[in-house]
Amino acid sequence: MIERNLLGARTAAHAKVEVYSGVARLARTVWASELKPVGSRPKTAIMICHPTANFLGHYALQGLAERGYGAIGLTTRYVGNDSSLIMENCLLDMGAMVEHLYEIGYQRVVLVGNSGGASIVPYYQAQALKPTVTKPAGGGPDLSTAQLRAVDLVVLLNAHPSRARLSTEWLDPSITDERDPFTREATLDMYHPQNSAPFSDDFIVRYRNAQVLRNQRISTWCESQLQWLEHSPDAPVGLDDVAFIVQGTAADLRFLDGNIDPSDRQIGVTLWGSPTVANYMPAGISRLATCRSWLNQWSLEHTNADSLRWLPTITSPILVVLGTADVTVLPHMAQQMHDAATSSARRQLHYVKNATHYFENQPELLTEALDVIADFVN
Repeated sequence: MIERNLLGARTAAHAKVEVYSGVARLARTVWASELKPVGSRPKTAIMICHPTANFLGHYALQGLAERGYGAIGLTTRYVGNDSSLIMENCLLDMGAMVEHLYEIGYQRVVLVGNSGGASIVPYYQAQALKPTVTKPAGGGPDLSTAQLRAVDLVVLLNAHPSRARLSTEWLDPSITDERDPFTREATLDMYHPQNSAPFSDDFIVRYRNAQVLRNQRISTWCESQLQWLEHSPDAPVGLDDVAFIVQGTAADLRFLDGNIDPSDRQIGVTLWGSPTVANYMPAGISRLATCRSWLNQWSLEHTNADSLRWLPTITSPILVVLGTADVTVLPHMAQQMHDAATSSARRQLHYVKNATHYFENQPELLTEALDVIADFVN
């Protein structure tokens, strides 16, 4: 028998208005769901993390609890809305819940970075072991004074190395004028008939370079906007950030070309359906941002939330698990993270053959993934 509880961990007051809900801000609480065997307190808590996803009902919680663990699904203060997200605040929210888990009787804590969670889990552990970040891009807390508590193990499940890397590899480089997103440069348009898959090596190189340049252009614009807000006499007094829309955020060549970073994934689809629709749909990745948040989480040049930067500094054991049919996270990404964990006491990489991002309708493959995690933890 499994019981479900709601956990609330106290946090410091929000330094800025980043979510419009006064109820959420004034509560000063980060929430998580706890599934565990009825009437018992397991020794080990396994907490699944993501910067913005609602993991209160995560698909892995039931199975982990059935294996005898305290299965914890975390939500940060940015649950369901990453438009003004600051990664370092996610680390503070994680730290508050980690402390709470030890306070209520858990003896070990394992952090699982699922999907975009790899942006924050290795970052958290690195800053808990040796805090170095004092002035995050876009503003944010000084982690050298945060006193984050290190955990025992790190697991990365169907996770990509960083939101900034993924977003850049998905940016549509055929959009050369941010104010005119539907006028596209044909020579850089993966959806234009003249550029059909399989894409040539020359096109791939030009395309990837143009994606990086677009990321950099947006970052430069954000910096200029923040400078204007700080120094211009025409700027509204007290306003230190502005929001904007990024169109064309689902244009990864790998959506249409299975020869690039080959895997067992389905070609021609994304997690949100057709790539051409996902490219503009309102709920798209990195669609709505503020200038500070863009620099903090989406900018290749500015973000700190990159697992490949922090994994080499982590000495605790690290497990990477990936489904080979994931359309978003590809085998080479898992290999990158595994190979980066050069200082870990133990590292392991496991591929779940033909598993998709959410293990949807794949109970036997989810069982395999959870068994691997349980074996590693034990």
